[in-house]
Amino acid sequence: MSHSVTVYDCSVIELPKIQNRAGNITPVHGNKEIPFDIKRIFYLFDIPGGESRGAHAHKECHQFLVAASGAFEIELTDGVISRTVTLNRPNFGLHIPPGIWAAEKGFSSGSVCLVLASHNYDEADYIRKYEDYLVYKQLK
Repeated sequence: MSHSVTVYDCSVIELPKIQNRAGNITPVHGNKEIPFDIKRIFYLFDIPGGESRGAHAHKECHQFLVAASGAFEIELTDGVISRTVTLNRPNFGLHIPPGIWAAEKGFSSGSVCLVLASHNYDEADYIRKYEDYLVYKQLK
C-alpha cells in the first residue's frame, strides 16, 4: 500500500471531547478513534520559531499527529500532489499512513505536537532523503 498511497489517504479525524466545567478530556484508543494499534507515543515541544520538524516518510509506520497545544502546519506530499493541513485544536488529529512525505512547520509559540505511532522506533523504517523517497515511490 505505501507505494501507491496519496495525500488523499491522509485524514483529519475528530476525536471525542468530553466536556466538563473543570476542563475537557479527549480519550484516544488504538483501532477505535485512530485506525491502528498504538506502539509508541512521543511529543515535540520548545520548537524555536521558524524551525521545522519531520521531513521524512515511513515505509511501515502510521502516525497520528495532534496539536496538544498551539498550532502548526503539516506539509504532505506523495511525490506528485502536495497538501498542507493545519492542526490547531487538541481534539483533532491527522492520520499519516506510511508512504507519505511529511514535514511539520509554522509552530506557534508554546506548541506541543503529540505523535501516536503504530511501530516502535526503527531507523530502517525511515526515508530521510527526498530523492530516496521518489525512488521508493517509483517516481524517479
